[in-house]
Amino acid sequence: MKRPHVILRASGPASTANGFLDVRRSGAPAARRASRLAIEMEMLNAAGAAAAARHSEVAAVAPVMPMKLVEPLDTGLASPTASGPVWGIPAIGADTSPFTGDGVTVAVLDTGIDAAHPAFAGVTLIRRNFTSTGAGDDVSDTHGHGTHCAGTIFGRDVNGVRAGVARGIRRALIGKVLGTGAASSHIVQAIQWAVAEGAHIVSMSLGMDFPGYRRQLVEQAGLPGEAATSLALEGYRLNVLLFERLARLVLTLGDFAQPTLLIAAAGNESRTNGNPSYTIAAAPPAVSEGIISVGALGRGGNGLAPAYFSNSGALLAAPGVAIISARPGGGLVSMSGTSMAAPHAAGAAALWAQKLRALGPVNSRVLAARLLASAVTAGIAEEADQDRLGAGLVQCPQS
Repeated sequence: MKRPHVILRASGPASTANGFLDVRRSGAPAARRASRLAIEMEMLNAAGAAAAARHSEVAAVAPVMPMKLVEPLDTGLASPTASGPVWGIPAIGADTSPFTGDGVTVAVLDTGIDAAHPAFAGVTLIRRNFTSTGAGDDVSDTHGHGTHCAGTIFGRDVNGVRAGVARGIRRALIGKVLGTGAASSHIVQAIQWAVAEGAHIVSMSLGMDFPGYRRQLVEQAGLPGEAATSLALEGYRLNVLLFERLARLVLTLGDFAQPTLLIAAAGNESRTNGNPSYTIAAAPPAVSEGIISVGALGRGGNGLAPAYFSNSGALLAAPGVAIISARPGGGLVSMSGTSMAAPHAAGAAALWAQKLRALGPVNSRVLAARLLASAVTAGIAEEADQDRLGAGLVQCPQS
């Protein structure tokens, strides 16, 4: 049975190692810059996929799997009398940071954006639609999720309310990847596009739809349940590897050229409010090595704590409960989810990128290290689940 597969190729003059391009072995700097990643789509059966994976320039081969929005919880309109910064801004030190994200380019891969919203006034939006139902630069946001996430990263003040972490960002890449028929191939292609367009930070609040893929194999391919589960598990494993190899290649290329940091929401499938042990591990792409996964924190009587829905295995934590940001059509809306936490971390990363670039050349690994090292545990409840907290609450640079 042939199915659509993503083939990740590491092409260029450099040698290969362990299935991905190692530009550190390149010769001249010009040769390093010529190295690039390439994404191909091909209908393959199991034997064909295995044969493709054996090519020396192929980094990974994985079946296309459905992707889904990390669906927000507890959505509601913000109070019309709201004023000042939302609580996440001071929690990560954005309100006291001297940096604004000026000169940094951020990519938001999500449901699109309301480009006419006042929160994005003065920002040059480079747009592309990767969904199977659209094309070109139509990235209108019918859901509201992408607009909210973008507002948290770089939104300007709305009616006196500050929701944006990096309000000095002047150029943003908006990739619409979520909609009808969202697939892993769209995400991989969008990451490639964002890197090529010069993104320093890529923010993703999305995850793999494993149950949806199994259902496809049963209903569309006619496989029995056990066979569908087995194939879906293999597809899951290969897609974890795909995103890991892609992230590693992006980091390696960033050693010598444009640094790009990939940030993803950990997911909202846990339910510790009903059972403290009911935690779900982060899903791809967040679980893949080389991608900074972000869990959600909320406010409680004993301090900040992981939200009941926040998945385990996150590397960082950020505000993700009752977060106020932009909504399509104007105004503000409150949402909760790791989808809201990842943009806080992306905004903080933009401030770190601005600081490090002012000091001299910076690569992706240094930027990732500084972002992770910024995390603190002060103000977090002592009983907080460390596996869902990661290194702690991300912080913005203060000097």
